[in-house]
Amino acid sequence: MGLSEEPPAGASEDGLEDEPEDGVLAHGGALEAFGDSAEARALLGSLQAVLGDRAAREGVLQRFRAIMDKYQEQPHLLDPHLEWMMNMLMDIVQDKTSPADLVHLAFKFLYIITKVRGYKTFLRLFPHEVADVSPVLDMVTNQNPKDHETWETRYMLLLWLSVICLIPFDFSRLDGNLCQPGQMRMSIMDRILQIAQSYLVVSDKARDAAAVLVSKFVTRPDVKQKVMAGFLDWSLCTLARASFQTIEGVIAMDGMLQALAQIFKHGKREDCLPYAATVLGSLDRCGLPDSSHTLLRKLGVKLVQRLGLTFLKPRVAKWRYQRGCRSLAANLQVCTQSQREPQVHTEAPDSEEGYDVPEEVELVTEQLLIGLKDKDTVVRWSAAKGIGRVAGRLPQELADDVVGSVLDCFSFQETDDAWHGGCLALAELGRRGLLLPLRLPDVVAVILKALTYEEKRGACSVGANVRDAACYVCWAFARAYEPQELKPFVAKISSALVIATVFDRNVNCRRAASAAFQESVGRQGTFPHGIDILTTADYFAVGNRSNCFLVISMFIAGFPEYTRPMIDHLLTVKISHWDGVIRELSAKALCNLVQRAPEYGATQVFPRLLSMTRSPDLHTRHGAVLACAEVTHSLCALAVRQDRPVTDYLDETAVEGLKQIHQQLCARQLYRGLGGELMRQAVCVLIEKLSHSRMPFRGDAVLDGWQWLIKDTLRHLHHISSHSRQQIKEAAVSALAALCSEYYTEGPGEADCAGPEGLVEQCLAELQSPEEMTRCGFSLALGALPSFLLRGRLQQVLAGLGAVTHISPENVSFAESRRDALKAIAKVCQTVGVRAEGAPDEVVCRGNVTQIYHTLLACLRDYTTDSRGDVGAWVREAAMTSLMDLTLLLGRDQPELIEAPICQQVMCCLAQQASEKIDHFRAHAARVFMTLLHAAGPAGPTVPHVPHRGELEKLFPRSDMASVNWVAPSQAFPRITRLLGLPTYRYHVLLGLAVSVGGLTESTVRHSTQSLFAHMRGIQNAPRALESFGEALLQVFEDNLLNYRVSVPLLRMLDQVLAHGCFDTLTVEEDHPFCVKLLALCKAEIRKSKDVQKLRSSVAVFCGMVRFPGGVRGKVLLQLLLLLCHPFPVIRKTTASQMYEMLLTYGDTVGTDVLDEVMAVLSGTAWDEELHLVRAQRNHLCDLLGVPRPQLVPKENSAHRWVKSGRTVQEPPYLPNTWPWGHGTDTVPCRKVAGRQC
Repeated sequence: MGLSEEPPAGASEDGLEDEPEDGVLAHGGALEAFGDSAEARALLGSLQAVLGDRAAREGVLQRFRAIMDKYQEQPHLLDPHLEWMMNMLMDIVQDKTSPADLVHLAFKFLYIITKVRGYKTFLRLFPHEVADVSPVLDMVTNQNPKDHETWETRYMLLLWLSVICLIPFDFSRLDGNLCQPGQMRMSIMDRILQIAQSYLVVSDKARDAAAVLVSKFVTRPDVKQKVMAGFLDWSLCTLARASFQTIEGVIAMDGMLQALAQIFKHGKREDCLPYAATVLGSLDRCGLPDSSHTLLRKLGVKLVQRLGLTFLKPRVAKWRYQRGCRSLAANLQVCTQSQREPQVHTEAPDSEEGYDVPEEVELVTEQLLIGLKDKDTVVRWSAAKGIGRVAGRLPQELADDVVGSVLDCFSFQETDDAWHGGCLALAELGRRGLLLPLRLPDVVAVILKALTYEEKRGACSVGANVRDAACYVCWAFARAYEPQELKPFVAKISSALVIATVFDRNVNCRRAASAAFQESVGRQGTFPHGIDILTTADYFAVGNRSNCFLVISMFIAGFPEYTRPMIDHLLTVKISHWDGVIRELSAKALCNLVQRAPEYGATQVFPRLLSMTRSPDLHTRHGAVLACAEVTHSLCALAVRQDRPVTDYLDETAVEGLKQIHQQLCARQLYRGLGGELMRQAVCVLIEKLSHSRMPFRGDAVLDGWQWLIKDTLRHLHHISSHSRQQIKEAAVSALAALCSEYYTEGPGEADCAGPEGLVEQCLAELQSPEEMTRCGFSLALGALPSFLLRGRLQQVLAGLGAVTHISPENVSFAESRRDALKAIAKVCQTVGVRAEGAPDEVVCRGNVTQIYHTLLACLRDYTTDSRGDVGAWVREAAMTSLMDLTLLLGRDQPELIEAPICQQVMCCLAQQASEKIDHFRAHAARVFMTLLHAAGPAGPTVPHVPHRGELEKLFPRSDMASVNWVAPSQAFPRITRLLGLPTYRYHVLLGLAVSVGGLTESTVRHSTQSLFAHMRGIQNAPRALESFGEALLQVFEDNLLNYRVSVPLLRMLDQVLAHGCFDTLTVEEDHPFCVKLLALCKAEIRKSKDVQKLRSSVAVFCGMVRFPGGVRGKVLLQLLLLLCHPFPVIRKTTASQMYEMLLTYGDTVGTDVLDEVMAVLSGTAWDEELHLVRAQRNHLCDLLGVPRPQLVPKENSAHRWVKSGRTVQEPPYLPNTWPWGHGTDTVPCRKVAGRQC
């Protein structure tokens, strides 16, 4: 078994690094005592009180289970308290007056304790007097094996009975007179046997306890003579009849195998030996290795090893290797007296003479070796322990044959299961001293292979468990052998463990290797620089893979003993690894490590890398190109630092080889297909690194090839798989920037006349491509170009990028291209710099800064959605970032270019974004807002003309930048709603809050609503402030009329605001302008609408507006009554329900003489019936409420007029199923005579 927990069988290893590793902590050993004893005592004492209340009983049981589960990893802390817990529960069980349900409940608690502490420790606490035999037997007999609610009772009773079986009295003495007149009683022995046999074939946990009972009962001196042979015969017959193809057969086989394994474990050898051969033969005929049930195979291996130990006499092999004593004090005493000499292990002749090994042992060993190759870890682990136990009783020669057979598992024809089982067996043999030093050369060789074992399987790999087990072997060897024995292998083992510690893909293997290295340093004391390495590469440090590859490896490579082995491992194993992330990290690690051995890197590593770039294997080729790029850059940087020519490390052959990489790949057409994606990315990295390294390629034809590759890659990004598209795009853009900066300039800031012809024009032309990804790539490419290429073309570039940000019907879904264009605009501005009076084609100046701001601000209104969701959020996020970069750039260099209106727009738009519903983007907007507000230089604030700067600095102190979690709605909204008190920001904050308050996310809605209500409560006593707030709210509504994104959430927000009485102050005035305008906006919003959500929200708003007195109330009631005859039944029902609740809440809005009748009509009418059935009830309500009945008047030109209160209102021509205020009240056109009621 390895040092760390292994993944489930069959699980791939790909996802093991996806979880954050830094925060993985070990919580074991955190408790010091059973601190919950008082609560546990109280819970156990309350069992009788809660028996009658099922809910209370379940609560007590659940709480006790939670308390016990805390001690799963430290169960020994319960030992001082087990006795009183047992006594309290056994008092209930042994009390004859206790109800059956109370007894069952007590056994449930006993089982919980047993589950945590283990039954072996708990067994001795059971009462086991002679007087307990009969009561316990009676209790077991009275149980129903088919009752699934009380299986804990049967389990605990069988364990209790197994303890009672150990009483030192013959059971026959307890029987009394079995033959009485009229009846024949069974003996106690027969009763116990019958109980055990019956429970060995049940399907619940009691089967395990029955096996324990059998092992204690059958091996008793007075029972084995009478029962053992018959029981074994019954067990073997049951085993032979059962089949692991059926569930019943599996259950029976499980019970029989458990019972047999327990008997041969606890029985005396002389008692079990006569039956061992028969049992082995029957077991062999069962064919358990072919079973698909892991537990059966494990039990089969367990029984086989017990049979093998039965065949062999118990003996301690005198030939085994022994290191020191068990006592630490004795070891220290020996060390102080004299230096321990290596032990000479000789075989004692008399110890082996006359020792006959039964032939059945060969079959046992064969079965155990097969078990080492099983597909499940638990079976392999059991087989490994069996190998160790059996080999410990064999003569030296035969045991050495077993070791040889174990070593045969380490063949590359074997599966990873065999390698894992072999490692476990070697660790077990070494731990027991059965692996003599003479075998160490062979064993160490295979363990070094196992430490790097990995086999690719499809899209993942196997072998992590093998590497983990190999670390366990090293850990065991460190404890088992004297330093002198392992001294010849220290260099190889230490290097292999260090490599596994820092370069293994799996975090568990890295930690296992670190633990093995630590054990070796402590036990052996011969590992070079062990303490220094352990201090850096501890359990927590190796949890982060990037840290291991790039930081820890660099530290360890500072010790010469490890430098070359680490470099060689990266070169031979990791550079060609199947995982692309590992290849990239390995290339970067090589970049670091070759600085520790530059001559070795230049003369040995680099030529091998160049040859690997021609490999037919895609992974090898990709890793080699990346490594060539990184190593070249590293050696060139080292040469510059040492003031040496690059040719000291890279000769002409190496430089020529670098130039040939692209040409060879292009000639072999390796840029095509899925493999071409990897090679394009790798070569782009190579171009970037070679450019930064200033390789002597100026004017060379290879530059044209590189430029073609970059442009071809950017032009065909849409052909690249989505998961690697972003990485390839970034690599190509970085390569283009480095290439232009290094090879297309004659002097500082001067373009090379022989440079790229029309590169900027080509990029601008590609911005018109119909492919979104092409626009993305060339937008970023323009943003990455150096300033000398942009000089004289700035207006063209900004215009081209601005055109990409515009939304048209053809590119409405091109959100990613708009995002990248915004990023490019900010990069271009930073590249060319700022000069207020400069030329618009050269720098950012008065002539173009306003247009740049307008482009960026316009993108803050991008709310495009598609199947991916709110993709416009990407654009808005990029726009906010670009605004921040541009504003800070101008504020630092030319603050006079930031005009007050522009600054106001920027801050207001950021405030709006900071109050919207998506957590991530809201937090980003808040951080940008805070950055611009608090940006300052030596002369004062960086950004001028911030509206209400003084109030803002008080509302949002600088400390909020670090202390506030803007992602959390509970922290963000209480702060952002403070801006509602500032007139400049009120409109925009309300626009953002409307979407949040009327949204769907529970936490966002709750906290935004609470914050809004808190602000409105604060202005209730300030009528002018409340009216200003209402005006801003209505302005938001008017500006976003028929804008579904805002209007529907805004209606929900209005419903909340009106329902909570936030505008009650305005109800003292009849026909208040706020209510009049709100009614008009609501009517315009739902006009001809078929959206159910919008209509239902409008009903709620109309009901809230009834509180406003004057003529507006009648108009509101008219709208509600019209909606009572809406074509959609759900709208009619919703309207009736809402009106009923409205009248319950605001009963004073309707005359008391008609209130009851109105409510009766609303509640008693089936509003989802046909329209002609509900129309009469609606008209009746009109009469009761004093609202004129709607009448449809046709005209000669087919137009229709509604007659209201004696006057005719001209409406548009009639549309089927459509009414001027919403939907029609009829399902068919009404063509009756004038004056007929509708």
